[in-house]
Amino acid sequence: MAAKEPSDVPAPPWRKSRRPAPPKRQLSQELIVETGLRILDDEGFDALSMRRVAQELDTGPASLYAHVSGKEELLELIYDRVLSEIHLPERPDPSRWKEQLREYSLEVHRVFRVHADVARAALANIPTGENSLRAGEFTYGLLIEAGMPPMEASLAMDRLSLYLIGDAYEGSLHRARMRAAGMSSPEEYFEAFVGQISAYYRALPGERFPHLQAHVADLTAGDGEERFTYGLELMLDGIEARMPKKPVRP
Repeated sequence: MAAKEPSDVPAPPWRKSRRPAPPKRQLSQELIVETGLRILDDEGFDALSMRRVAQELDTGPASLYAHVSGKEELLELIYDRVLSEIHLPERPDPSRWKEQLREYSLEVHRVFRVHADVARAALANIPTGENSLRAGEFTYGLLIEAGMPPMEASLAMDRLSLYLIGDAYEGSLHRARMRAAGMSSPEEYFEAFVGQISAYYRALPGERFPHLQAHVADLTAGDGEERFTYGLELMLDGIEARMPKKPVRP
């Protein structure tokens, strides 16, 4: 039988042309984590589920379990993935421990601002991932090499971490409320939020709450960044006050 010649006859107009579907990316733990983080950032913590990730990847939830044991592990992996964005100094410098700890904290704050909802996965999370351990080794080692006893350095690191995560967690709750209110920007949301709080405090009975009513402007002054920085300096000053004093050489 003779081979068919390529036809230049067009398809009838009632036939729909079929374009081949784009090839699926091969399922992997990395792809699942990337997809979960994107959902977390775009839709919030409550939207994240194994089913939602599977839907995004055009597969069934059962296929994810070959790579991730469940939502709890997925959250741990997402959290560790976010921590990979934190830039650390090449080596701790004990002579500049306070400055380096400040720089580290501001860097964590920067990353958590981008991925605010991941803070809800970080609470009560024991650092076991590669990037969690990397950050922990840096901060813990920095404090120990600066002269703080290991037990006290452990407590200081724990409380500082809780401050950083707690601040991000509060931001994630505000972000969820912003989404629920249908507001398009954090600025719009916080202007409305501060306005409501200010009006409420001004309406308090002055004889019972004289200071809250009289100082509303001071109570609501400062944006989130100013408040974060103030709290960070309190933490750093507190750690400095606990740092053993070096003996003065005669």
